[in-house]
Formats: sequence, structure tokens, C-alpha cells
Amino acid sequence: MGVFFRFIFAALLLAAPLAGRASSPRPRLVVNIVVGQMRYDYLLRFGHNMSDHGFRRFLNQGLVYTDARYNFMQTISPATLATLTTGADPSMHGVVSTRWIDYTLNNTVTLVDDNSVSGLDCDAGLGRYSPRQLTVPTLGDRLREQHPESKVITIAVSPVSAVILGGFASDTYWIDDSRGNWISSTYYMSQLPGWVERYNSLRISSQYLDYKWNLDKPRDRYVNSVFSEFDFGSDGRFKRIMSFNFLKRKDINRDYAAVFTTPAGNSLVTEFAKQAIIYEKLGKTDGRTDLINICYDSPRLAGEIYGGESMEVEDMFYRLDAEIADLVGFVHAQAGSDNVVIVLTSDHGASDSYDYSGTPRDRFNVSQFRVIVNGFMNTQYGPGDWVIQYYDRQLYLNRNLVYSKGLSLEEVQNRVAAFVLQFRGVSHVLTSTAMQSSFFSGSYAEKMQNSFYPRRSGDLTVNLMPGWIEEKEGHRTASGSMYEYDTHVPLMLLGPRFYGQRVPRTVNMRDVAPTLARIMGISRPIASEGEPLDEVARLYD
Repeated sequence: MGVFFRFIFAALLLAAPLAGRASSPRPRLVVNIVVGQMRYDYLLRFGHNMSDHGFRRFLNQGLVYTDARYNFMQTISPATLATLTTGADPSMHGVVSTRWIDYTLNNTVTLVDDNSVSGLDCDAGLGRYSPRQLTVPTLGDRLREQHPESKVITIAVSPVSAVILGGFASDTYWIDDSRGNWISSTYYMSQLPGWVERYNSLRISSQYLDYKWNLDKPRDRYVNSVFSEFDFGSDGRFKRIMSFNFLKRKDINRDYAAVFTTPAGNSLVTEFAKQAIIYEKLGKTDGRTDLINICYDSPRLAGEIYGGESMEVEDMFYRLDAEIADLVGFVHAQAGSDNVVIVLTSDHGASDSYDYSGTPRDRFNVSQFRVIVNGFMNTQYGPGDWVIQYYDRQLYLNRNLVYSKGLSLEEVQNRVAAFVLQFRGVSHVLTSTAMQSSFFSGSYAEKMQNSFYPRRSGDLTVNLMPGWIEEKEGHRTASGSMYEYDTHVPLMLLGPRFYGQRVPRTVNMRDVAPTLARIMGISRPIASEGEPLDEVARLYD
């Protein structure tokens, strides 16, 4: 072999790895699936009963992070969904709850309600939602900014989930729980696309108004044994199919909100997502990456009612497993498996049910807490409405009253915090003054500080003891803590470059948005604090 040919051969050998890595183009479609209230250990508890084409397809063929966690305390859906789509903690993106107190006027501000817009294809006064209270743009906003020709679609049962995941530039849809229509608002579009109006005219949702929810598998295959709605005889045999009649008054008042607490809610989301993929031609254009966000809220809604130890929740995930298998197969058939990357994760986990262990646990009585704290402040500072409100572990004080009496806000906060620590169920308390003036690292205080946004968070942030939840009628479980059961969630990616790899290292969930940005070949969202995950970044240099 001549010197020239040896040189060419050597150059080809050196270039081969680079060429192989660059051979696969950016995906034409990224599918971002968020499952409500799915603890990571559900994959371990229920995985043996799942099919090879649903969750286990991700586990066997995808890139799986086995220790993915949110690194903040406020693990409620609005905050975690905002983290997933912005790449930032609540301390940066500002979503600390669905509502908070405006300290100047002492009134409540809501996250997505917007009376300046109108709902589309719904009764007057409904569907009035927008992202105007969001403070930072999302992944979809970044994609549309850098590639205006790309399409971004967001779908969820809940308007809160849809608006937060979608951000400012997405075509965003949710379900009207009075008519069962898929709707949006005039913030996003002047009228619904024709394909959405036609789909609504089919009245698909009404088919579930007399929903029958029976076990998907033989009872002896279930891990959980607690049940509330399923009906079994004393011999353990399944006696009847559970029937939900959600048609309260024929043709007038249809309780679609109750439908959403059953597997039917997942089916509605899957079918509408498939329609969006078809009619918006997602993933059909070379050289363009589209994004669809799909949020399954129903597991969260059911989990809050029945608890993670219930057969209802276990069955919910078996039926969702079939929905995921159907959706993945459909997406691959429409856009081609080599052109699609699908990420599957969850907004948060959940506590065990307060009444599961046989001896019911105490719950944190919010109303009683407010009254007692206000009474304490009356004895310390004189009569007055000292406590304005308590939202999601945050206590809001009447700052106007504090200032009018010439008191030091910091001293008042510290005194109230010392008093609050005496309540049963309270583990830690931090004041807003402390979190603004100090930097906490590597402890419970860091997670609390990562959830703190000065303009919206309360004067006091309360961390409850492990297993404690706030008392709420009809809820057996809840999220919103810094503990394992709330923070540890699945994070799995399925695509042509991922081949059954499991990564055991701890990763931060704020890395999801910058990782998807790297896959799509765009800059990360502008407020992102996360970094592209190494295992993905090296494949998409």
C-alpha cells in the first residue's frame, strides 16, 4: 500500500467515529410526555405486569436515569411542570403555587386565570386562561424563537398543566369540564383550528359519561390490595363492574371533572394527541423539529383520591401503560422511529396515604393553623387580621399592618417562626427575610430556598415532617415535600441514539429542558439553570 493510500486509510479510520456520530440528523419530532404523580418506585412495583411496548419499552430500549430528582421542596404540579419546561427551579421561574398574595393590596393573585381573554368553544366566562403570569419563557418558546417554522403543541386535561407546559408560543389545549370539549383561549388563537372543531363535534368525551372501570388483569396479579370503588365479595371474588355515572342531569350538567379521575381521562388525552399529530403534520418536515407536550393529569387526580397503595391507582397505571404503547407506536408510524425522540417523566411522586398503615396519621389542619397563629400574633402585637392566607406550605402575613405599627418585619417573622415550630407535624420553618439574606447549601434549607421566589412566596415557608400532608377533603395523599416519595421520579428517553442504557447517578430534573434543547439543536431556555445531561450531550454535539 502506497504512502498516499495509507494516509487516506488512516484518516478515514480517525474520522469514522465522528462521522458515525454526525450521521443521524436532529429529530423531526420531540414528544414530551409528563405523567402526573408517578413515583419512580411504581416502575419497580408494577413493572412485571406491564407490557413490553409501554413503560418497559423505555426501560429496555431507552436511556433511563434511575436517580432523577427535583432539588426543591415545593414539589407541586405547577412548580415542577415549570421546572421541566424552563430548566429552572421555582426560585428562578417564580411558579410557587397556583395562587399567592400581592403584598401591596393583600389580595390573591392566580397563576393562569386571565379575565382579559375569552375561552374558545365553551360557555361564556369559562376557559379564560393565559400564561401572562409566567415570568420566564419555556422550551417551546425558545424553539419558536429560533425556528419560527417549527410547531409547538401542548395538550393536558388541566388548564394549569397545559398553560405552564406550553408557555407563551405554544398552541395550547385543555378540556372544558362542563361540555367535554377540547378548548383554548383567545390568548393563543382567535379561533380553534377546523380539525379541533370537527373533533369536538363528534362528542367523543360524552362516550365516557357512563364509564365502566373494571380490573384490567386478574385480581391475583395485583400488588396492591386496598380498594375503595371496586366491589369484591367476602370470598375475594370480583362481584360487579364498577360503574361511574357522570351524567348528573341529562344534556345539562355533565360531570367531566369526575371522568378525569378515571383511566378515561388518559384515553381522551391520547386520542386528541393523535389527532394533533395527524392534522398539524408534526414530524413530517425534513430540517424542522416540532415539539408536542402531552400531560397525563388523571393519575395524579386519581392518586389524590385513592392513594398509591390502592388497586385503583395500580390499575390506572396498567391502563396508562397500554395508552403509552399505543401512542409510541402511533408516533413512530406517523413520523418514523428514526425521526422521533420521546421523553417520559413525571411532575412529582406522592406520599403514602394518611390512613394506609392501619393507624391513621395526623394531618396538618391548615384552617386551625391560621386561626392559632393569628391568635398568637394578637397577644403579641395587639388585635388585627395578622394572617392573610396560607397557600401550599406558605404563610402570608399582613405586612401593611406590620409596617403601620412600626414593627420590624424580620423580628415579627422570626417570632412567628419560633411559634410555628411548636406545631405537631412541622419539621422546619424559614422566613422570607432569611432566605433573601442568606445562602443555604446542601441541606433541607437549600431545597426550601430553591422553592422561594421573593415576590410570590410567603413570609414563612413550612416544611412538614415526613409522611405528613395537609388536610384536604377527599384527598388521601398529596405532594409538595422535599422527601424521596415526592422528589424521585422516572426520567427515560427513547430514540434512535439510545440503546438500553441505565444511568445510576443522581441527576437534577432542571436538566431536562436544556437536554431537549441540545437534542433539537437550539439554545437552552434563557432562564435555564440546568445543563444538558452528559449521556445525551455527547450524542448531539
